[in-house]
Amino acid sequence: MELTEQEKNKALVLTAFDEVFNKRNEKAFKIYWSPEYMEHSALIPPGREGLKQLVSILPGNMRYEHGIIMAEGDYVMVHGRYSDVGNGKSWIKVDILRICDGKIAEHWDVIQYEVSENESKSGLAMFDDLRT
Repeated sequence: MELTEQEKNKALVLTAFDEVFNKRNEKAFKIYWSPEYMEHSALIPPGREGLKQLVSILPGNMRYEHGIIMAEGDYVMVHGRYSDVGNGKSWIKVDILRICDGKIAEHWDVIQYEVSENESKSGLAMFDDLRT
């Protein structure tokens, strides 16, 4: 059975994030990110080189894990945890990516520090292992 375009896009994002954030594969930037890549995050310098620069200064033991992932049209949205980022608190992010010609062409994010269930007013976890 052939994968839908949305399923291919989700797989592309998960593979790209694993290669860059967990495996620190420098070749992945050229494989998965468009040369015209546009970055909208307040934390990441412009373009593919800006993302590469950010990753190069993250601690070597930093890890990315994804939770819920959704796709519609050319867009993929993934809820994830970036742990061991160097300040004692994990980042919980929603990354929004636009895919064009089989590469990540554009990125936006919403980010916050993770708090424990005890610190959360709702008493609920900020990040659950709900993978789709």
